[in-house]
Amino acid sequence: MSDSAINNVHQPASAHTTAHNQAAQEALNTVRSSDKSVHRGLIAQLQGPITTATHTCFDPSAWDFVHGDVPETVNPSLWRQAQYNSAHGLFEVADGVWQARGYDLANITFIAGDTGWLIIDPLTTEETSAACLKLANDTLGERPVRAVIYTHSHIDHFGGIYGVVTEESVRDGEVQIVAPAGFMDEAIAENVIAGPAMGRRAHYQFGSLLEPGPTGHVDAGLGKRVARGTPGLIAPTIDITETGQELRLDGIRIVFHNTPDAEAPAEMNFFFPDKRLLCMAENCTQTMHNLYTPRGALIRDALAWSRYINEALEMFGADTDVVFASHHWPTWGGDECRAYLARQADLYRWIHDQTIRYANSGMTAVEIAEKLSLPACFAEYGDTRGYYGTVNHNVKAVYQRYLGWYDANPANLHPHPPEVAGQRYVDFMGGSDAVLAKAQESFDEGDYRWVAQVVNHLVFAEPDNVAAKDLQASALEQLGYQSESGPWRNMYLTGAQELRVGVPEGLQPPGGKLLRALTIEQIFAVFGVRLRAEDVVDAAFTINWHFPDIGEHHVLGLRNCAVHHVPNSTDSDAEVSLTVDKSTLIELFARQTTFEEVLAANKMSIEGDANDLFTLFGSLEQAEVGFAIVTP
Repeated sequence: MSDSAINNVHQPASAHTTAHNQAAQEALNTVRSSDKSVHRGLIAQLQGPITTATHTCFDPSAWDFVHGDVPETVNPSLWRQAQYNSAHGLFEVADGVWQARGYDLANITFIAGDTGWLIIDPLTTEETSAACLKLANDTLGERPVRAVIYTHSHIDHFGGIYGVVTEESVRDGEVQIVAPAGFMDEAIAENVIAGPAMGRRAHYQFGSLLEPGPTGHVDAGLGKRVARGTPGLIAPTIDITETGQELRLDGIRIVFHNTPDAEAPAEMNFFFPDKRLLCMAENCTQTMHNLYTPRGALIRDALAWSRYINEALEMFGADTDVVFASHHWPTWGGDECRAYLARQADLYRWIHDQTIRYANSGMTAVEIAEKLSLPACFAEYGDTRGYYGTVNHNVKAVYQRYLGWYDANPANLHPHPPEVAGQRYVDFMGGSDAVLAKAQESFDEGDYRWVAQVVNHLVFAEPDNVAAKDLQASALEQLGYQSESGPWRNMYLTGAQELRVGVPEGLQPPGGKLLRALTIEQIFAVFGVRLRAEDVVDAAFTINWHFPDIGEHHVLGLRNCAVHHVPNSTDSDAEVSLTVDKSTLIELFARQTTFEEVLAANKMSIEGDANDLFTLFGSLEQAEVGFAIVTP
């Protein structure tokens, strides 16, 4: 075996991968092209990358290579999707409606109102959204921002809010922010409560640690890639609580369609009656979407998702000439729009119904996922192919939503964890040399799935075994080269990269302007998931918290190795009372300041036993976002 595990040296496509991708090319020839729609309406482009003083946020030219001939190291179907997603610039969607695409994972939409802009989904970072707003103003004439709509609770649709508005303009009523009911709870749950784990896994899904190139990052399927920059969040001023709710935003009439628990826990479509224009948020895109997203999130309801698309078709389809979304390019023409919506609705219904059909016959999630493949009615259209979600992992999502992780086989009820199981597997298979020899034979035969499965045991049993990591990396790499799904390619190649060079340093948890949007209740919820319970086994106390800047009073206590919280309350028996601004608490929590600095600046007053307060904060661990995934 080579010692290439110490270098991130990409291997070429094997003969088996080359043959696989040649077959994929032949199948792709029957899939309908979207070339004309992708480039329709382009009127301007940003010149050069979007940068800060310290780094590049997004550079569309990094993927110029996808306009060449398809290499053997990329599935031809994904290559074509990568070409589509490389189209960047400001595009006219309809009269008075434009989208900037190709400068982040998502799109930002600009609609001209009576006096200014209505913006839909201000991207992931303030740097990219500000650049796109400037592009719109420079091209179309400068307008003030009057309203912003967050279509749903994923960060690539709200994180760039500070690039288009200020907190002051929202607070003073100059700008309205509209979002579906439940938006704030869901946005915080994903990005803060489980943010460290989800953020680490997102590096795998979106390939953000891979260099663009034929053996590296090619596409994310849903868009090119998530921008690097500063995310933030400003709370909505208007909640959409029910389907049929109507608003006029800067003179623009909008009818809303609530779709909770579809693509996101809080999401909505909406229709512009005067423009015959339908926004499907992220419920319909130009790919099969995820019912389970590999970065980790709540399982989506495939049945509800299908029903919502059908509802939109029934409510708005007859009056729609253009459908656009928060990703990809629009669909134009009434008949085309209706066929597209029906196909998308039927896709999720098919996955749901066929999964449950086979589950009810006793098949497990893995067995069903291996059995089902796209029928021709979906496979011949790019918008229902698996460039982002896949039939394989979506089937498993439906199974999990109804039946959970357990497949009813008692052998799988209480398995050993990976390191312990790995040692036992390797021993049973005759030791590491025997495992490597047999796995190499499987690799040479092109059975990369089996190599990845079996050598994983050896890597976890012997994490310093360079030959094992090298072979595992090579197997994952070939699987990545063969993947039609952008996320699957990214996950395979990121795993291979980390086996060769290790986990990168400097990964950071979410913070800054995102934390500023948290409520006190949400901050205390994060306290709970950061608490090292083993450090406070014998601790029990109650703290009164007074926040003069927001006029709120809370009780937070510790007992039975867990925190408990009572909002809008004080406890006369509390051991300590603390008065501090919410903004200062966030700085303390984010470790941007210390108790000593805060007390010295008279930004906090403490009555009672301060040791209890220090015990609480001393037991909160810093989020770990650089944990290992493909090694122990």
